[in-house]
This record gives sequence, C-alpha cells and structure tokens, in this order.
Amino acid sequence: YHKPIDVLSQWLVTLACGDGFDADVLRKEVARTHAFADLTDDEWGWTLDFIMRGGSSLTAYPEFRKVIRSGTVHVVADRRTAMRHRMQIGTIDSDAALHVQFLRGKRLGTIEESFISRLAPGDVFWFAGRCLEFVEVHEMTALVVNATNQKGAIPRWTGGRLPLSAQMSSVLRHTLHEAADGIYRTEEARRLRPLLELQQQWSALPHDHEFLIERFRSREGYHLFFYPFEGRLAHEGLAALVALRLSRLQPITFSMAMNDYGFELLSDQPIPLEEGLGKGLFDAHDLATDILASANVALMARRRFRNIARVAGLVFQGYPSKQKKPRHLQASAELFFDVFKDYDPHNLLLRQAIDETLQFELDEYRIREALERVRFQQIVIKDLEHPTPFAVPILVDRLREKVGSERTEDVLRKLLGRA
Repeated sequence: YHKPIDVLSQWLVTLACGDGFDADVLRKEVARTHAFADLTDDEWGWTLDFIMRGGSSLTAYPEFRKVIRSGTVHVVADRRTAMRHRMQIGTIDSDAALHVQFLRGKRLGTIEESFISRLAPGDVFWFAGRCLEFVEVHEMTALVVNATNQKGAIPRWTGGRLPLSAQMSSVLRHTLHEAADGIYRTEEARRLRPLLELQQQWSALPHDHEFLIERFRSREGYHLFFYPFEGRLAHEGLAALVALRLSRLQPITFSMAMNDYGFELLSDQPIPLEEGLGKGLFDAHDLATDILASANVALMARRRFRNIARVAGLVFQGYPSKQKKPRHLQASAELFFDVFKDYDPHNLLLRQAIDETLQFELDEYRIREALERVRFQQIVIKDLEHPTPFAVPILVDRLREKVGSERTEDVLRKLLGRA
C-alpha cells in the first residue's frame, strides 16, 4: 500500500504558508482520506518532524526548518521559505532522457531513464544498432562499452508503458479458454480464428485452469516461452524473477524478451525447467525479497527518489528565469538518498522510493496475483520444433534490434523452416 509522504509534507507546508494549521484537527481530516487511511501516529509525527526540522538527519541545516509552531498553530518559518515553496507547488514528474555515450568516445543518442535504471553494471542491451555493455550512470549520461555477448535486453520506450489492465487480461484468458473449445463469440475472436487454430495445432490454447509453457531449441540456443497474459510490466518482473530462481539451480545466463502476452528466456545451455517447477518456481513466498534480488531496485529507487525529493522540497529546482539542470537535481537528490540510506534508514521518503519502485516500475501486485493464479493451474509444457504464433511476436521484438547481414524475415523463415 503506497503512502505518498512527499505529497503530504508538501501539502502541510502549503497550509502553513496560508493561515497555518492545527496538527490535532488536521490529523483527523487526513485519516479520512483514501491515500492516508492507515497512516499511523508515528508516521504522522515523522512527517511533522520532517517539515519542522528536516527529520533526524537534517537537523543541522536551517533551510529544512520550514514550519514552526506558534501556540497551537503551525505556520511557515519565514517569507523566503514561503516564496520558494510556492514556486515548487504542483511539481510534475516526468521521465528524464539520458545520453548514451561510450566510456571513451562519442555519444550514440538518448534513451529513457526508466530503462537504464533497470540495468546493473555488466548488463547488455541493444541501442543504435550496437550491442552495448552498461558501465554506470554519471551526470545523466549512461556510459557503455561494446559488448562481446550478442544477447541483450531491448530498450522499452514510452509507448510500451500501457500494459494490459487486470480486467483486460482476465477477458483475454477467458477468450482463449473458449477458443480452445471451439467457441468464438466476438468479432475479434472470429477474425483471429485461423491464427488461434494454428496455435492449437502446433502447441495449445490454454484453458482457464492451465498455464502454457513452450520450449524449443534453435541455433540461438534454448528457448522457454511463458504465457501469463498479465501485461508487459508484470512480465518484465516475472521474467527477471523466473530467471533468478532458475539460475540458483545451476550457473546459467539468460537473455529476456517480453510483450503483453508472455515472455521468453533464452540461454546457450539447457534450462532446468522441471527442476525449477519442482522447487517452487512460481511460489509467491519471499516474492518481495526475490524481486529486490532479481532487479536493480537500488538504482531504480535512487533515480525515482529524485522526483520524491523535488515534491518533498529537499531540492530546489531554481527560479523561473534560472532553472537548475536535471543532472544537478539528480546529483543533489542522490546525495540525500545516500545520507538517508547510511544514517537514517527508517526515513519514510526512502521507504516510499522503494515502495514506488516495486509498485510502479515492477508491478509487484500484478506479479503476486499471477503467481497465486499459476499455483492452482495445471502446467502445460509443449516441446516444439519451431516457434508458434504466440512466440513469434516476442521473437520479433528481440530480433529486430539486432543488426547483421541477415534480415529479420530471413531469420524467422529459418526458425519456421520445419513448420
């Protein structure tokens, strides 16, 4: 459950800039809101302490003493604080663009921060027709080197951030359940009937009580395709989670690809799928811990903390005629993040950054729902000789990012050659 402490602190300072507020009266009003219905007294007290003296780690800095108590009312400390705060009200969050640059060389272009924040040093991704190894982020620039491994992640852009909703996913799974029994109720299902029948002929159409996994080998390696039909964001987290749990069984490296319907794991060695299923591959137990281990959550939370710090008033964006550059804001926010992590680990803004990363970047809630559903489904594993209609779109997303002497169409024809 997400509590936007940054928004609460900004709102309290805004009230203090006006006629002030009575903390005891306001506490009851806040408790009646949806976002803060389960806000505890300790969390409320922490927020008041944060706007009055900067919390336990910033007490030595006068600029964070924004609100003072005058009798029973909390008011803003001084006119200058009120003016600076008013200029930051209504902060709009947006994803920054990072430059991609060789560690010792030229810039290749720009890429969205949300994608880079998921990478750990040494991860490989495709960009500008090159397979690159991520080194680090320095001052809003992603530093890279040429990768020797030609299997890497594919950048996810803004257009891919509208995954299937939970309701649409449920409808889609039920439509496939009916199609497996030869029932095509909607016009869309009837239009797709030839494709769905081909999928059933080559592999299977999963019923509501079934979870489909496809497996085949190609010249690229060993492929596993999973079809939860939960949307792209959830599949990104699920792919990393499943890859982590399989890698615990034996030393193995995966390349991952996904779309709204499923995800692929690709390795150059046999994948211990049956062993993984026998040891709780889709178990929701310790999910949060495994997600934190499978994704670069620390870096993702660090990047997300920039917007939280802006809303909470920790960093000043500058005056209208002289705005601070994004890299300066990022550097300031990272400094606060490191201070809180080292000296104030119970800071609610720090906890909010991690909660938001799990909720909005990795879709933890959808992942947990998917795992709970799969736990009661029958696992259907199909060993194939070629990709199916369900698998081809995932393959295309990965193949089209590679540059070589062969066209994507030619590679697909080879993969489908025995169809």
